[in-house]
Order: sequence, then C-alpha cells, then structure tokens
Amino acid sequence: MTNIDLNTLSLAELKQLEKNVAKAIASFEDRRKAEARAAAEAVAKEHGFALGDLVDATSSRKRAASAAKYRHPENPDITWSGRGRKPAWIVEGLDAGKSLEDFAI
Repeated sequence: MTNIDLNTLSLAELKQLEKNVAKAIASFEDRRKAEARAAAEAVAKEHGFALGDLVDATSSRKRAASAAKYRHPENPDITWSGRGRKPAWIVEGLDAGKSLEDFAI
C-alpha cells in the first residue's frame, strides 16, 4: 500500500482522494457482488434451478392489506386502516373537535 502524507495535501487534493477512494470501494463491492452472484448461480444450476426462480420463490411473501377501520364522513369510498400517518381528513376532523370514534366503521 502506498503511504500518503495527508498533511501535505491541499483541500482540493484531499477531496479528489476522497472521491477516488469512494469509487474504488464501490467498484470493489460491485466486483464482490458479481462474484457472489456467479457462485450462487453456479450452485443453483447444479441443482437444476435458475437463481431467479429461487430468489422469487423466497421473496413472494407479501403483507396482507389492513382492514379499513375509519371512513370519510362525506365520501364513504375513502377509508383509513388506522396505520401510518393520519390522512388530512382525519386530522381536520380531529382539529374540528371530533374523535376517532366519529369516523369508525
């Protein structure tokens, strides 16, 4: 490894060195991923599968949609499950003095 005296470099040289190191790290990681992918594909092929078939089979688990618990008072097609951020119509209703129970289905 080359010894570089960082104290003698200018700010511009240090920033360029930082960019070069980041590129080298990314390139190294890309090469390692490619090697790992090739090894995984070879093992999958030995067993008679394509790697994509195996990966798709394990990642097919999907979260079921949550049931709606609250309904918009003026438009019943608009609902909210109670998860995540409160929709604007819920926030407006709460600010107007209503409670969540007023929107419950």
